[in-house]
Amino acid sequence: MTRMKSLAHGAVRALLVVDVQPTFCEGGALAVDGGNACAEKIADYLREHGEDYDIVITSQDWHIDPGEHFSDTPDYVDTWPVHGVAHTDEAALHPAIKPVIDDLIQSPKLSVVHIKKGEYSAAYSAFDGTGNVGEKLQAVLGRHGVEKVDVIGLALSHCVKQTALDSAANGFTTWCFTDLSEPVSPEQGKQAVEEMTAAGIIVTTSDQAWAECEN
Repeated sequence: MTRMKSLAHGAVRALLVVDVQPTFCEGGALAVDGGNACAEKIADYLREHGEDYDIVITSQDWHIDPGEHFSDTPDYVDTWPVHGVAHTDEAALHPAIKPVIDDLIQSPKLSVVHIKKGEYSAAYSAFDGTGNVGEKLQAVLGRHGVEKVDVIGLALSHCVKQTALDSAANGFTTWCFTDLSEPVSPEQGKQAVEEMTAAGIIVTTSDQAWAECEN
C-alpha cells in the first residue's frame, strides 16, 4: 500500500499509541471495558500500517510515587486507585502489542520511541512524559520533523483525549481514530469527541482516514 505520508503530500507522520497497558484492560487495576479487544485491534493495525509511519511512539503510565493521584477513596476525576505502578506487569506494554512493537524496532523504515509518564505526579498526556534519555515528546517530534500525528489507545475519554489536545495545541495536524480506542464510558467518550473536534482534531476511524488519504 502507498505510504500514508506520501499521500499526505510528503508530511512526516507519527503514530502515538497511548497507554495500551494491562492496568487499563480487563483484569487490571483501572480496567476499561473493551480494553483487551482494543489492544488486539491496535496490534493488527500496527502489523498492517506500522511501517507506513515515520515514527511510532508508545506511552505508558509509569507511576513511582504520584502523590495524591492515588487514593484509597478515589473520586475517579482527580484521584484514582493504584494503577500503572512502575516495573510491574500491569505497567508493561500490553502483550498483544509488545511483540509487534519489538518487530517494528528492527525495521529500517521508521523509528520507535517509548515514553513513560507520571512517575511523581498525575500525567494524562503523553506530552507530559519523557523518553529513555529524558527527552520530552515535543522534542522527539520536533527532532523527527513531524507534521501530522495520529493518536490511538486507552482511554479515549482521558489520556488519548489529552494527548490529542496537546498535540493540536503544539501545532501538529492531529487525527484521533475512535475504532482504535475505548472510553471509560460512552458518555465520557462522546464528550471527549466533542472536545477534540472543537479543538480542530480530525476524529474519525482508521479505515475512513486511509480511504480519505487514498482519494
